[in-house]
Amino acid sequence: MEAAMHLVFDPAEQEALRADAREMAGSDPRIAYVLERLAGEGVDLDGITSWEDLRENLGQPPLDDSAPTSHVA
Repeated sequence: MEAAMHLVFDPAEQEALRADAREMAGSDPRIAYVLERLAGEGVDLDGITSWEDLRENLGQPPLDDSAPTSHVA
């Protein structure tokens, strides 16, 4: 049986996420809510869809080393 994967933030990271949540509360309460939830609950990695699976679900070809990439500064 495979163990469940769950990412939990350490106390300093939790406080940083909560500080960002407090800062965002007035301008974007939805982002603040997400940050607070991340700080308190972490992330269930078993429920995440990989980038490759998302591309496949959208009918896009897989990325490889020869695929063009955008140059973002």
